[in-house]
Amino acid sequence: MLMRLKGNINSITTAVCLMFITLAGCEKNADHVGKNGAANHEIAMNDSTAWEKVVDGLNFPEGPAWDGKETLFVSNCYGGWITKFSGGRADTFLTARESPFTFGKTNGMTFRDGYLFACDYGIGAILKIDAEGVTEIYANGFGGKAFNRPNDLAFAAGGNLYFTDPKSYSKDILDGRIFRISANGQMVQVMADSLGFPNGITFSTDGRRLYVCESAFARVLRFTVGPDGGLAKKEIFVELPGGDPDGIACDIEGNLYVAHFGGGAVYIIAPDGRIKQKISAPGKKPTNLEFAGEDLKTLFLTEVETNALYKRRVDVPGVKL
Repeated sequence: MLMRLKGNINSITTAVCLMFITLAGCEKNADHVGKNGAANHEIAMNDSTAWEKVVDGLNFPEGPAWDGKETLFVSNCYGGWITKFSGGRADTFLTARESPFTFGKTNGMTFRDGYLFACDYGIGAILKIDAEGVTEIYANGFGGKAFNRPNDLAFAAGGNLYFTDPKSYSKDILDGRIFRISANGQMVQVMADSLGFPNGITFSTDGRRLYVCESAFARVLRFTVGPDGGLAKKEIFVELPGGDPDGIACDIEGNLYVAHFGGGAVYIIAPDGRIKQKISAPGKKPTNLEFAGEDLKTLFLTEVETNALYKRRVDVPGVKL
């Protein structure tokens, strides 16, 4: 999710588009997989009506997280609550509170072993929340300092947790990082740095690649994941000008789904970086998405122009987390 503090969206979008004339910064250290931009590959689908609105009245919804059973949880980034959606009904799961502490401001979330893990950009930490809403701080910083603005997170197969930690939305100030928390929660390591606002994050279907949206450059990066979980061979996987690649998820065929904030679409990208499909979103600012349901063929989407949660059916199941 792109948290803009100064927020002239039109100027930011223009700057992102102009970036493709002369790319600078970390691009010179990255190979390029998807060599052509979205305009040359997209298959337009004006089917935004296929989305079904299931919850409205949200406040900058983000980080949809499926518990693997029957409930989807959603952050309200500019509000003080986490929404849960189950059985066609939306309720408040947890409200922000300082004492006893619950959370500051949540963003990306995911489930593992019955716990909800959340990026708390309000206090610069990663949280672990149980089914009753009891919260503990899973990791509160690195090198004696709180994280900057934890954004999104994903578990590797072995239980190590990777998350993005952006700071400046800039092509010149490359202060974004990717961290890893060990499976036992005891060790925090920097896995990559010098990134331009790293955002959505997810693993490939086979776990051998890590995808990360680099929003300031309007592109998705791909890293090779080594046997020890280290990241190598950073490459530009796909460029999506005209908006900001935000939340991402993979299906079982290895296709990457990208919520295109400001671009009003969800892109489906093939494993070789080709844009297979462009699905119109129900608003201009989709932030994140999640596969859910018993067959993992229900795609949920958070969208902030309408401040709502949507769903639609897809043909290929998502990857089971």
